[in-house]
Formats: sequence, C-alpha cells, structure tokens
Amino acid sequence: MGTLIYKIATRAQWAKAEADGVFAGAPIDLADGYIHFSTADQARETAAKHFAGQNDLLLVAVRAEALGAALRHDVSRGGALFPHLYAPLDLTHVAWVRPLPLGDDGAHIFPQMDA
Repeated sequence: MGTLIYKIATRAQWAKAEADGVFAGAPIDLADGYIHFSTADQARETAAKHFAGQNDLLLVAVRAEALGAALRHDVSRGGALFPHLYAPLDLTHVAWVRPLPLGDDGAHIFPQMDA
C-alpha cells in the first residue's frame, strides 16, 4: 500500500470535505498555505500539542505516494521533517478515516495506524 501520512480533522471539517469531494484544509492550513500532515511517529505529539482536550476528531490516513510533487517534507517542530501538502487533498487518496476519541486520561486514543 505504501506510506501513510495522517491528518487530524474535526468531524465538521471532514463532513465539508466529503460534501465538496476535496479537503481544502483546516483554518491553520488555509492560513499557512499548505495542509499539515504528520507521520505515524509524529501524530500522537501533534494531537497532544494542537488538539489537547478536543473531542469529535477524526484521524485521516492518506497515501503519501499518490500526492506527487505537491507533497513536501519541511523542517518544523524540533527540526523534524513534517509532510505538508501544497494543494487541496483529493479524497480518492484517502486510505481510511477513523475516530480519534479522548480517553479517560484526556489523551487521544489512536486506532491501529496501518492499511
């Protein structure tokens, strides 16, 4: 299947994407000019840092290879390379969408992050 990258989105954002057939991005993505993604190793820290305490979230897995040259890996948090998409996300490149609920401890409970 290839490499998956991950986007955390609200249910409302994703419902709009499904209605539009494309995900243009969350407000932070639109402001920055690209869609922020995380690798499997980065996703939990992203959730804790940017989505702490937020419920009603989804974890969207995207096939990185399908995104072509519009996907770049830019230096970001702590000098790590993060995947950024410099185009709207065509939903045909989505492998799956799964709930990202909060646990009793306030941390998000991640699903199995594979194909």
